[in-house]
Amino acid sequence: MSHASRWIRLLPAIATMLFAPAVSAEVKTLHEEAILYKGDALPERTRPLLEIGPAMLGTGPLDPGFELPTGAVWQPALWVFGQYRTGAGIYKNGGGSEEQEWANRLDLFANLRLSGTERVLLGLSPLRDEGKFSGYHRRPADKEGFDSAFSGEITTLFFEGEIGEIFPDADPFDTGGLDIGFTVGRQQLLFQEGLLINDTIDAVAVTRDTLIARDISVDTRVTGLFGWGNIHRSDNQRDDRTRLVGLFSETDFQDTTVALDAIWVTGSEDGGDGTDGLFLGGAATQRFGKLNTAFRLAHSVAFDERSAAVDTGTVLLAELSGDPMGNDDVFYVNGAWAIDRFTSAARDPLAGGPLVPVGILFASPNLGDYGAALSNRAEDVVAAAAGYQMFFNQERTQLVAEIGTRIATDPDQRDAVAIGLRFQQAIGARLVLQLDGFVSREEARDTGYGARSELLVRF
Repeated sequence: MSHASRWIRLLPAIATMLFAPAVSAEVKTLHEEAILYKGDALPERTRPLLEIGPAMLGTGPLDPGFELPTGAVWQPALWVFGQYRTGAGIYKNGGGSEEQEWANRLDLFANLRLSGTERVLLGLSPLRDEGKFSGYHRRPADKEGFDSAFSGEITTLFFEGEIGEIFPDADPFDTGGLDIGFTVGRQQLLFQEGLLINDTIDAVAVTRDTLIARDISVDTRVTGLFGWGNIHRSDNQRDDRTRLVGLFSETDFQDTTVALDAIWVTGSEDGGDGTDGLFLGGAATQRFGKLNTAFRLAHSVAFDERSAAVDTGTVLLAELSGDPMGNDDVFYVNGAWAIDRFTSAARDPLAGGPLVPVGILFASPNLGDYGAALSNRAEDVVAAAAGYQMFFNQERTQLVAEIGTRIATDPDQRDAVAIGLRFQQAIGARLVLQLDGFVSREEARDTGYGARSELLVRF
């Protein structure tokens, strides 16, 4: 860079120093006492599978990188990481056949970090194909044998960045409103804790951050999104002709964060009927001392004939958690009320139904055919769960006990109740052992049960 250009870049700073009004006669200086570098006292980090360039979560001097013509400084690094899950279990929901299986899942990611705000992320899941996993089925008899669900499909591929960081010379004092983030490509999306969207889709999104209403809100973020591919409807089926447009906002107040979302989905013709729908969501989350609360409302409207892909309904979700014992243990009580049949704008084949946030009894492990203890579909039902999460051994061991229920508000639905346990143990720096079990009872059906073990390896 020439000397002339360097001086030009310094002109805004010089002008500010000369003409900015004095706001205080007090001059604050840095403390003269040196603070010793404590990087050597930190625990040894766990390295990723492949590391080229600056270390992932490393310490020490920053890499100088190189400067772009825009003024941005990039410090490229390539990190390859992921996790492997293998699990065996037995499962029966009380109405179907008993499942006995061994399932495997491998998720690999290559993260090309360009700077602190710009990156390209590539993801693969070669041992699964949509909702099918590689492994072995022992029961039922019609499924017995090895399952090959190998797939070379790219599950994640997107670029994300921020305009103000890519073009810092355009706003050297960060006052011009260039805090505009963007992302484009195949990416995982989660809105309203998965009630509205829980899917990985091809999309472009633009976010305007740091919108401040003086004396009212601390910060507001607004995101506009357009999705054009790999969209799965609420029946967990992919519709390549579906298009999705969404507007999402999140505002931080002093004690509360409020989120307001709206999504329009135009779909293909399903049996001669359209699958267009409107999806609305609102939420308020807050913390009061040792208590955390969240209240959410989601509404779906089917503009054509109702179907498994889109329907009309409402879900109200309330969550309460805290640490009453003054330690790391957590108790929680969650409840949901589904009026009519609520459907999500987009749901991954592994995501199940909208009631997953109620508790672990409503969520499947997303590994094999082992399902949820209680149905997570949101159709004329009141669902609730209460649990206690205990930590031991410097938080390397945890135990969760939960009880949950579904109470039908329509005579065509069935009441159900379940109890479950989850045990997790960290082994070394990369392994986690997990044991799950439940017993359930649904009205007019046999007793359901499930037990599984899983080993997770992070690398």
